[in-house]
Amino acid sequence: MTLTATQTRETTQPTENRRVEPEDFAARAARVAAIAAQHADDVDRAGRFPREAVDALKVERLLGMQIPVEFGGEGAGFAAIAEICTTLSQACASSAMIFAMHHIKCSSLVEHAEGNAWQRDFMARVASEQLLLGSATTEGGIGGNLRNSICAIEVDGDICRLEKDATVISYGSQADAILITSRAHKDAAPSDQVMTVFLKGQYSLEKTVDWDTLGMRGTRSDGFLFKGQAPTTQILPKPFAEIAAQSMLAASHILWSGVWYGIAVDAVARAQSFVRAAARKSQGQMPPGALRLAETANQLQLVRSNVVAALKAYEDAKHDGDKLSSFGFSVTMNNVKLASSETIIDIINQAMLICGIMGYKNGTPYSLGRHLRDAHSARLMISNDRILGNTSTMLLVHKLDTRLLG
Repeated sequence: MTLTATQTRETTQPTENRRVEPEDFAARAARVAAIAAQHADDVDRAGRFPREAVDALKVERLLGMQIPVEFGGEGAGFAAIAEICTTLSQACASSAMIFAMHHIKCSSLVEHAEGNAWQRDFMARVASEQLLLGSATTEGGIGGNLRNSICAIEVDGDICRLEKDATVISYGSQADAILITSRAHKDAAPSDQVMTVFLKGQYSLEKTVDWDTLGMRGTRSDGFLFKGQAPTTQILPKPFAEIAAQSMLAASHILWSGVWYGIAVDAVARAQSFVRAAARKSQGQMPPGALRLAETANQLQLVRSNVVAALKAYEDAKHDGDKLSSFGFSVTMNNVKLASSETIIDIINQAMLICGIMGYKNGTPYSLGRHLRDAHSARLMISNDRILGNTSTMLLVHKLDTRLLG
């Protein structure tokens, strides 16, 4: 029997001031995934926000899991979060991507608070109130180049104001707070940026672009004209360049890859079920798709190994700001994103060939249309061409690490 969010609330109590074992996270994530799976097709078909899954995440208190224990969270690292991304995306990729994006924003708070009083208080609110954090780094005229801004924050005494043509805000109308980038002041260079936290009630959103997309439809990342006013203490003290290099880069590419891996896992599981069913009917004959399934399982393992290696690389570097900001680390994280986003499309295409018309049709146990459409977003978040361009520039001056174990 699948639990509803209300039933889950009755069986799971809030976790306060203790570090949770991985088994606890897994059980809680499985309950959320069961709810997400019930609504995944409708979320995709209607292009609606997966309210049931997000409510379940809040009930299970998974939106605050990254927040340090001292602020009421559970001190979870990227490995635990990525594992949940994989679990959720096997049920509903949109729900998983919302969870991933939320925790990418959390990493900007957790990794860069360094005694900042407002930031620490806000982290405690995220944990206690299970606030959902949205992201606004894309801007009209610049597109997906998050390391540049046109708009500038205006500081007037203790108040800051910002107006931004944000062509994409991740689940903007559903977020409890939005972390938004801008130039540090009106005379700042486009790359001299800050990130500011605006709470719901401190900003208005005028919709300008509708999120009617091929896949990831439930993320509802519409475009808005953002207008906000808040205390200046909500401007994060670290330059956005440091936040992007030292937390967002790794968080984005690792957690996104966890989502994409989960989509591919479910596609291969459906293909495996199809081959098993065919084998039962073939009286001992090897089904036509069996060898292709073996090849696809090999590709799936490569994606898993890629994500695991990225997690290790981040853990080895996370306490060294210079290493996190180095060309070598950036190249490694870029390559993780590139490899994961390209390979999963091949995997799902192969799974479609294995399942044949039953994978191509909607409404069958082997349907893979949603998986394929969601997977195509991977190469566009952030554009692989943009990442390749950045990597090629870094490789002009960076020597490749040719060691096997690093």
